[in-house]
Amino acid sequence: MQLTISTTGDNVKAVSYLLAKNPNNLYERNQKGHMVRMFYSRFTDKELEMTIFVTPDPIEMSQNGSNSYDITHYINDREFAVSSIFLSMIRSALGTALNGQPKEEYTEWVTYSFPFTFELGPVNSSLSDQQLIALFEPMDYQVQITRPDIQYSFQLKEKSTVRMISLTGEQTLQNALRHLFVLIPVIDDYKHYYIDEKEIEKISRYGEGWLEQHPMRETIYRRALRFKEVYSLVENGNGEAAVEKTQATERIRGTSLNELRYAKISETAAALKPKSIVDFGSGEGKLAVKLGFIDGVEEVLAVEPSQVETMKAVRRFDKVEDKENFVEPETLWGSLYYFDERLKEKDLMILCEVIEHIDEPRLPKVFDLILHHYAPKSLIVTTPNREYNEVYDMADHFRHADHRFEWTRQEFQNWCKKINYAGLYDIEFAGIGEEHPEQGCPTQMCVFKRKVTI
Repeated sequence: MQLTISTTGDNVKAVSYLLAKNPNNLYERNQKGHMVRMFYSRFTDKELEMTIFVTPDPIEMSQNGSNSYDITHYINDREFAVSSIFLSMIRSALGTALNGQPKEEYTEWVTYSFPFTFELGPVNSSLSDQQLIALFEPMDYQVQITRPDIQYSFQLKEKSTVRMISLTGEQTLQNALRHLFVLIPVIDDYKHYYIDEKEIEKISRYGEGWLEQHPMRETIYRRALRFKEVYSLVENGNGEAAVEKTQATERIRGTSLNELRYAKISETAAALKPKSIVDFGSGEGKLAVKLGFIDGVEEVLAVEPSQVETMKAVRRFDKVEDKENFVEPETLWGSLYYFDERLKEKDLMILCEVIEHIDEPRLPKVFDLILHHYAPKSLIVTTPNREYNEVYDMADHFRHADHRFEWTRQEFQNWCKKINYAGLYDIEFAGIGEEHPEQGCPTQMCVFKRKVTI
C-alpha cells in the first residue's frame, strides 16, 4: 500500500522542506508490525516525486499477539490496501506537512499551491467509481481510477472492487493531505481503530475550510465515523457543521438516536404507570437513570452480564444530583439464558437494543422465559430497522459488529406476533427516530401489554 506525491515546475524543492524529510535519506520506521518507508524517486530543480509505502509483516504481528483486524493475520487483505490502517501508520511520517508546521524559514510555502499528482492504492471499496470521483472533484481534482492489470492463474471477479486512484490539481500540500486523511476512511469499508473524541477533533480540524461546503458532507461524516462508538453530523446554533456522539450509525437532527430511543422508552414506560421495572442488558446505566425518575416507580432493577459495564453504571448512579426524586437502580448480574426468581411478575421489563445480540435460533426460548415465566405486565422491545441501513449508506452491513441479525419492519412484526402465540399480550408497534418515507424509522419498538392473568 502506497501514496506517491509528485509535482513539477519552479520551487518544487520546497515540498521537501514541507515534508521535513531529506531527499538523500531513506526514511524507515517500524509501526506495530509494519515497516513504513519514504523515499524520493525524483528530485531536481523542476521535478519531485516522493513515495511513502507500508509493508506488513504478518508473522511479526502474529507473534506480537496483534488482533487489531479480528481475522487471521496471514489472509487479511486490509493489511495490503490503502485504508484507515494505512493512515494510522503514515500519520507520524507526514505529521509536519499535515499540520503545516515546517521550520520557520519555510512557513511561506505552507500556503503555496503546487501542481500536484497524488497516486494511492490499491484501495478496496464498495463505493462505485462515480462515488469515488464525487468525493474528490469538489476540491478541484481531476480523478482517474484504474484497475490493476495483473495476470494470475485464477480469474479476478468480473467487477473487482480493487482500484488505483490518481488525483491531479493545484493544491497546497497541507490541504491535499488533509483531504486524503479525511476521505480515505470514507472509502474504506471498515475502520479498525477505536473512535473517540480525538477522532472527531481530528476530522473537524482536517476538514476545516472545505468539508463544510462539500456536497457529500453528511455521507463523509457518516462513513468516516460509523463503527464502534460513532459520531455524526449535526448543525449547531450558528448553522455551522458540528459532530455529535451517538451509539450507532445514527443522526437525528441535532439529537442522537440513542437519546431519542431512551426518551421514547421512558415516555412509553411512564404511560404504563409501573411500580417495578427491569432494564435487561442495562449496560452502563444511561436508560436506568431515566427510568429512576419516572413518577410512581418504586424499584428499578438494572440487569447486566458484564461486570465492567455494571461498575460504570454504579458510578453513573452515584453522580445523580437530584436524589430526592430519584429511585436509584439496583444492579444485578443476570443473563437471559438463565431463570432468576427475583425478576418474576414485575410491572415492566425492557430490552433496549438487546435481541439483535442474541443468536436468532435462541430467541424463542428466551422469550418463552420472559413472557410465560417472568410474566411482566408489560414488555418493551427495541431493535434496529434493517431497511433504514440504506439511509446510512450501509445496506450490506450490520450497524454493530456484534449484531447476529437485523430485521426489517415486517420481519420484526411477524416475529413478535409469533412469540405471542398464546395470545396473552396485546402488542403495539412504533418507530423511533427520523422517519424516512420509504425506509421507515431507524429503530423499531414493540410494546407487549398483558391481558390475561397467569
